[in-house]
Amino acid sequence: MQPFSAQKISDTIQVDGDLSKAVWQNATWSPRFVDMVTGGQTLYNTQASILWNDTHLYIAFRAEEPNVEAHLTERDSIIFLESDLELFIDGGDCYYELEVNARNTIYEVFFIWKDAYQRGSRFDVPQFDVFHPQALTFGGDYDRSGASFWYGTHPRGLRWAFLNYDLPGLETAVQIDGTLNDASDVDQGWSLEIAIPWASLTWLANGRSLPPRPGDLWRMFLGRFQKIMVSGTELQPHPAMVMSPHGQYDTHQPDKWSQIIFKE
Repeated sequence: MQPFSAQKISDTIQVDGDLSKAVWQNATWSPRFVDMVTGGQTLYNTQASILWNDTHLYIAFRAEEPNVEAHLTERDSIIFLESDLELFIDGGDCYYELEVNARNTIYEVFFIWKDAYQRGSRFDVPQFDVFHPQALTFGGDYDRSGASFWYGTHPRGLRWAFLNYDLPGLETAVQIDGTLNDASDVDQGWSLEIAIPWASLTWLANGRSLPPRPGDLWRMFLGRFQKIMVSGTELQPHPAMVMSPHGQYDTHQPDKWSQIIFKE
């Protein structure tokens, strides 16, 4: 799959969830997201766009949804239990995860591959204290079962997951075209706008320039998970819609994420 282009802008975007702003109307939008496993057609339309300037990375999602629903309101709730939009950013030996629901409740985790976290390494700092109560080991979406019980299925094995991580300067905003948590009408959907300061991505830069240089490539996961109830039963697993298919139902595969190329 060809890299998706992130276009440079001179403006600063006010993050309010409103994608009718001229800067997004003039932006390049992705094709409709596809099924994460098969690459096939998905139930609802989802698209994303990426812009950047010298100070910030901007990401926007628009999601078709006839019944916009979200109930979790506490920061770092397990947002993927509901319908959500997700952004992951790869940093080589580490990566960042952001999930947002239609109430603009966010969930953040910073992951460091265990083979890169050695005593005296760049990650061996108080910010990433493996003795913190919210520092856990993580083997991937399929750990804790069968042969992958201890180490998951990824060739690199375990990651340290820092659930206490908050990305400095992160801004998110949601707008709903419809009525939240009201199944008596038909909604059009919801939109999400994200701004991330480049200065906050130093752990993820992995030797790359911040801000990027034109032509630089980063890997990111842009996806959507949809909670669907059928005759009172929740469909499991939640249908996954992504910019680039993985061939398997596992978000934690950085080598499968979309390539983003930064352009002037």
